[in-house]
Amino acid sequence: MQRLHQKVALITGAARGIGEAIARAFVDEGAIVIVTDIDHQLGTAVANSLGDRAIYLPLDVRDESAWQAATAEVLQRFGMLHVLVNNAGITGFENGFENGFVAHDPEHASLSDWRAVLATNLDGVFLGCKYAIQTMRKTAVRGSIVNISSRSGLVGIPAATAYAASKAAVRNHTKSVALYCAEQGLPIRCNSIHPAAILTPMWEPMLGQGDDRDARMRDLVRECPMKRFGMPQEVATVAVLLASDEAAYMNGSELNIDGGMLAGSVVRPVS
Repeated sequence: MQRLHQKVALITGAARGIGEAIARAFVDEGAIVIVTDIDHQLGTAVANSLGDRAIYLPLDVRDESAWQAATAEVLQRFGMLHVLVNNAGITGFENGFENGFVAHDPEHASLSDWRAVLATNLDGVFLGCKYAIQTMRKTAVRGSIVNISSRSGLVGIPAATAYAASKAAVRNHTKSVALYCAEQGLPIRCNSIHPAAILTPMWEPMLGQGDDRDARMRDLVRECPMKRFGMPQEVATVAVLLASDEAAYMNGSELNIDGGMLAGSVVRPVS
């Protein structure tokens, strides 16, 4: 039996990167997948490539009315929602550095840039959890909400304070949702995944396409004990676990996928 047989799953930010990898893994495990994104062309292409077990729905996670429309569409088409993966997120550096560096440090970041990151990364997760709970409650399913946080939600990131703050808030909100659903007697679990250095399009502005790309890659994973980037598929396998009934006793948990970075230092002390 496939691990997600006939489970209906909505994934945000699924047009590329980790979200796309999760969508593909879910379909492989028997789920019916709703691919959502604001990149309609890529999102449609991903859904089409997954065959008749996937559809594309446009969803701007910052827009509450869009969440209302999307969850209503899911109920109309499929009658229930078993899994939500809140994956959509931005760093604030998506436009690259061609037009000048966008400051995201605590001294120089603009309020508008700060709010833009939190609107997607935190407001989007809040709204996703809100409407997933309401939708799952209506049909009394055993539900699973998987929030994609980050290693940056566990440590400080001086040059990306809005991103780090948003992911820390996602980590904490996950626990609040888990406790709330338990208090309400709802069979809905909520857990978070904390990836680090996963090779997705999010890294492209920092990697560039020049002759020094390989050197930049090596430099960016210098502090990773495994000395490499993780792959989106490696995050997707953990999402499958949390979405499945195999993880029925996991609630309010956080799983790190970081090549050992949070385990401590691999540098030997000099005597």
